Amino acid sequence: MNDRHIIKGGPRDRHVYEYAVLRVVPRVERGECVNAGVLVYCRAEAYVGARTHLDETRLLALDPRADVAGVRAALLAVESLCAGGTGAGQAASDDPGRRFRWLVAPRSTIVQPGPVHTGLTTDPAAETERLLDLLVR
Repeated sequence: MNDRHIIKGGPRDRHVYEYAVLRVVPRVERGECVNAGVLVYCRAEAYVGARTHLDETRLLALDPRADVAGVRAALLAVESLCAGGTGAGQAASDDPGRRFRWLVAPRSTIVQPGPVHTGLTTDPAAETERLLDLLVR
């Protein structure tokens, strides 16, 4: 049996979380994208986190002239904003929910959030890694 969707722990140990996939859209007019990361927010745990992984081969297959360094910088900025502290800039003092909502707001840049989905988890940080493996790598 495939246990990639099994939630371990009892019902009282689980918390609702929200997540969105980060997509790289090198040529907006074509609408093609490469999944490059996940954002996870769990209010009960005051957690917001992002994990990214850029498959350069896939990106360059969609657009051989894509700015790989620029995309990596944008993805790193998302991870830094989620981590908080000085790397989050002005958003450092914002609560995790506000940072998540800002990151998942629709935009027409090369790195875009997908729709927000929900789930249950006992460990939001582990869930972030699991979703990265499932949806990006």
